[in-house]
Formats: sequence, C-alpha cells, structure tokens
Amino acid sequence: MSGTAPKPDRLPSDVRRRFSRYALDVRLLVNVFRSGATLSHWGRSHEFGEDGIGGTLTGELEPGEVVSMEVSLPLAAYPLKVRALVRYRHGLLHGFEFLALSPEQRHTIARVCEMLAAGK
Repeated sequence: MSGTAPKPDRLPSDVRRRFSRYALDVRLLVNVFRSGATLSHWGRSHEFGEDGIGGTLTGELEPGEVVSMEVSLPLAAYPLKVRALVRYRHGLLHGFEFLALSPEQRHTIARVCEMLAAGK
C-alpha cells in the first residue's frame, strides 16, 4: 500500500467522464414519478456536458431513478425536454445522465458545449 488516498477532486480512472463538463448556470425542472404521483423539483445547474448535467435541486432524488427534466439552454428557443438517470446525489446536489436523446437534442447539446468550450 502506498498510504496515499486519491485526490477528492479527481474521479478514479474507471469512472472518468467520456465528455468534458462546462460551467453552466441555468434553470432546471425535474419531475419524478413516485408512489402514484409526480413530484416536481426546481433547481439550478452548475455543470453541463454532452452526456449529462449536474445541479442543485429543491428536493432529493435517489441514484438510479429515471426522471424527466426541462433545461433552459442558451441558444435554444424552448427548454430542452429530456429523460435522465440520477447518477449521484450529495445532499441536494445531483448528477444526471441523459437518456435516449434524439439527433436534434444531441445537436442542440453539442452546439451549447461548443459555445461553452469557446468561453462565450
């Protein structure tokens, strides 16, 4: 044993992200179906990438839950409506992986990521 712990700001090599993340502060609406009812949570994003988004919500979701979400992206005339998987939760901070995106949604997300990467 080396006696050194991995740095907390780095992900282990087996869970490194496939796509870059960019700082983005936009409004989120997340809906989850539980016990016969739909619960809605509002929030703000803090990071965005081609495969997902991270943000703080007004309520807690559990990792593994599938949600529907609306994301108000720059460059988009209307909120992006997608399904996503809750990948992690730390208090009210959540990470989501986008599921089954259409080609148009992928194109919109890629355009936003290009804009964010250029620092505009």
